[in-house]
Amino acid sequence: MMDSFELTKIAAAVLAALLIIVGVKTAIDINLSGHGGGHEAHAGFTLPMPTGHGGAAAASAASAPAFDAAKVAAAAATGDAKAGQDVFKKCSSCHTIESGGANKTGPNLHAVVGRAKASAAGFGYSDDIKGKGGNWSATDLATFLHDPKGYAKGTKMAFAGVKDSGDLANLIAYLSAQK
Repeated sequence: MMDSFELTKIAAAVLAALLIIVGVKTAIDINLSGHGGGHEAHAGFTLPMPTGHGGAAAASAASAPAFDAAKVAAAAATGDAKAGQDVFKKCSSCHTIESGGANKTGPNLHAVVGRAKASAAGFGYSDDIKGKGGNWSATDLATFLHDPKGYAKGTKMAFAGVKDSGDLANLIAYLSAQK
């Protein structure tokens, strides 16, 4: 009759053999995965190959429709100001909208549509915004809010912009309603 020490050694040998078999099979599966190993589905993502000199980024930029500020401004005339109020929540960390509201990191935006650029009292505008001149039209706001650094390279506004034209039109409709 065997003692418990002998049984433990036999059980350990069987478990070690199973571990080696499973380990070798797993190593082979990992090695062949994604390299023609006959697996129909495998984890991961195949990156698109670059096309031309600009790569995938240039290809996606070329396929994206060009931004048209005039169309956004026209859509703002019939935009949903209530939906624009929701979009404005992104702006409210830096701007106030109420009449007589304080400047924060950005100027108060009450009655901004039609107001002279760089004219909020007590706010220190960048030279680029000061140099724009004129009044904030819906088209100018659409251009600026879509790509602030594109409109005024030296702007102090760190926001990347509102890229969705529908959201942007609704935001301008909301700003227009604040008179």
